[in-house]
Amino acid sequence: MKKTLVILFVAGVLAACKSTDSNKSDYQYKDVPFTNVHFSDDFWAPRIETIRSVTVPFAFHKCEETHRIDNFAVAGKLMEGKFNSPYPFDDSDVYKIMEGAAYLLAVKEDKALDMYMDSLIHLIGAAQEPDGYLYTTRTIGGDSQHPWAGSKRWENERDNSHELYNVGHMYEAAVAHYLATGKRSFLDIAIKSADLLCNTFGPEEEKITVAPGHQEVEIGLVKLYRVTGDKRYLDLSQFFLEARGKYDKYDRNSEDQFRNGSYWQDHKPVIAQDEAVGHAVRATYMYAAMTDIAALKNERHFENAVGKLWDNVVGKKMYITGAIGSTRHGEAFGKNYELPNSTAYCETCASIANCMWNLRMFMLHGDAKYIDVLERSLYNGVLSGISLDGKKFFYPNVLSCDENGSERSEWFDCSCCPSNLARFIPSVPGYVYATSSKGFYVNLYGANHADVVLKNGKHVQVEQQTDYPWNGKIKLILTPETPEDFAVMLRIPGWVNSQPVPSDLYTYTRHDKRAVKITINGKPRDFVMEKGYAVLSGSWKRGDTIELSLPMDVHKVSANDKVAADVNHLAVERGPIVYCAEFADNGGTVLNYVLKPETAFEAAPASMLGGVEILKGTTERIIAENDFKEIKSVTDSILLIPYYARSHRGNGEMAVWLPSDENILKDQLKERARITDKVFIGKESSETAHQLKGENTHTGGPNTWRDASDGGWFSYTLRVDPVQPMELVLTYSSTDGGNREFEIFAEHEKIGEQKLRVETFSAWIDKVYPIPVDLTRGKSHVTVKIQALPGMIAGGVFGCRMQKQKK
Repeated sequence: MKKTLVILFVAGVLAACKSTDSNKSDYQYKDVPFTNVHFSDDFWAPRIETIRSVTVPFAFHKCEETHRIDNFAVAGKLMEGKFNSPYPFDDSDVYKIMEGAAYLLAVKEDKALDMYMDSLIHLIGAAQEPDGYLYTTRTIGGDSQHPWAGSKRWENERDNSHELYNVGHMYEAAVAHYLATGKRSFLDIAIKSADLLCNTFGPEEEKITVAPGHQEVEIGLVKLYRVTGDKRYLDLSQFFLEARGKYDKYDRNSEDQFRNGSYWQDHKPVIAQDEAVGHAVRATYMYAAMTDIAALKNERHFENAVGKLWDNVVGKKMYITGAIGSTRHGEAFGKNYELPNSTAYCETCASIANCMWNLRMFMLHGDAKYIDVLERSLYNGVLSGISLDGKKFFYPNVLSCDENGSERSEWFDCSCCPSNLARFIPSVPGYVYATSSKGFYVNLYGANHADVVLKNGKHVQVEQQTDYPWNGKIKLILTPETPEDFAVMLRIPGWVNSQPVPSDLYTYTRHDKRAVKITINGKPRDFVMEKGYAVLSGSWKRGDTIELSLPMDVHKVSANDKVAADVNHLAVERGPIVYCAEFADNGGTVLNYVLKPETAFEAAPASMLGGVEILKGTTERIIAENDFKEIKSVTDSILLIPYYARSHRGNGEMAVWLPSDENILKDQLKERARITDKVFIGKESSETAHQLKGENTHTGGPNTWRDASDGGWFSYTLRVDPVQPMELVLTYSSTDGGNREFEIFAEHEKIGEQKLRVETFSAWIDKVYPIPVDLTRGKSHVTVKIQALPGMIAGGVFGCRMQKQKK
């Protein structure tokens, strides 16, 4: 089978090439293809199988159910209908799932999936216009054309049409399908589309210059160049990148990311950008493409720029989970060190993009620090986005939530995250090993079998045995074709040397450096360290065995003092896994725990949550007794689970960061003592219990918002103290603004009015509305109403509580 694929690959490349670049540059360090690595462990192998047997079929079904696939049939005039899905970029969801399916076909024969893919490719080919244009909402046209598409091709590409974003994902899927099956059907569609782009965009006077509104086509063009050798695709990728920062209709003096272009990373030329800003997924896809150009075209300006951007992200804008993008306002990066927890956005797609970028940064520099970031993002930021059964997903990934909890969803109107997970997780085998002129690198640990092809063309079969990430013992059994001289580079993760991330953004409370032990054929081996790798040089023969022992200590983590949200707080991690405290294991509450630097934890295997290592410790819990009149500290046990495994046992409190100062909790409890009633916004049982009524009112679901549009309203009935003066507290997001103007009533009497505006990056803002005493005196309940002004929106309201006024 492998020989057949190689023959098909070579023949396909020769047939597809038009203007090849015979003297091309490339990465010095090359990833070993996903087709050559097969997991056999209890961690990744079951996950990839779940993607194959559950997630990909489920995602395809949802694309059928939501008419994403019908759109291609309608555009191709194979059925009657209209464009019938929420967004113009919904084509891309189908492409991403197809890419994941292609990865799966490469590692396991599946005739049914192969036939289904062929049927989809037929629909896509039918939907493609004669000149190569492929964008179903415009091809279908008529009244159903999405308004973001604009009146003609490419007109709205700089903003939200996503014409180039869609085909970028199509190119990635087509290349994956070709490499997995050897079939040209999908690749030919991609080439036809890319040729249209080459004829449409470019520096020539008769062509169009545009900075794509959502970066992705740049990555897809590079992959298409690799397969076809057509240098035009590589040049066009660079052209799209270099088109940024030249648009003269932005207000460069504005601080609004949508007015100054920074939301699209269009505020400066890419080589002049040194701070990560704007939409986090757009940005990180762009950084990945910039890294490709730096390597494939030997562009030092690009290399310098992505180096500065990487330093900014890893040093000032990354969560302990490896997630990025702190604010829901534009799904964007916040300011430096602005990393809130309960309002964290941390889009799953952004964590995936972070992995993609850091793999490229490693291939550019050969430094283990990039894999350290990749691994952190992979095990925590990415895996958090999908449930253990592969059927439910997180779009944002908060690091803290109250008793209302957070809950994964089966699908979203904007379902970029489920479809991205469907393509990314099957590609993880391609992140494990890499090669260079020296030998091969072991970047990720997990039991697998791999065929590593060295630079001289010789094959080395590698068997990796380990229970990583729960155990730091790793065994590598090498089987080269013939005795061979080369080096094996073993990544020694930064956390082994008391460096959780390669910056001062996070540090361990203790800095113990434990010895790393390496043996070869049972004998201790000295080694030198180069760029984070233990280098083992020598002549290797069949059956040579390397054993590596990484110390898997439990670490408490503190954040840089400039991260305001984490001052006097600690987090816990072990190996690559970040842990959290969840309500289900800790008596229903976790937000009243104190975590001290001296708190000791023991790791223990557990059968729950797919088989994880849990951490058990003893610490202090702050409790209130006698109706909050007595607040005291008690000793209690605490149990932590991997962050990625949370939210499988109902809704409730969860926290990654816990306070190390008990006074923080005591002050919070004093404030809670004033509360007489609270509505959990979006939670049906709570809203029903509080007699929700309204007109034109909407919610984003559990633990989100409620609003009312077009002059609508909503109301709740809450408990009050019949004697003491009361006040209503409504919680808003600091990123809400625009046409949100409304009035607040208690018992039909106006007690306040509100106009929301963007005040800062993500934070909760509590607004207090005192209630006249005569409206609550002698009553047990009052009804409060939030009424939108004509043509305006009331809310979003993220929290609603009634409390006693301070004396």
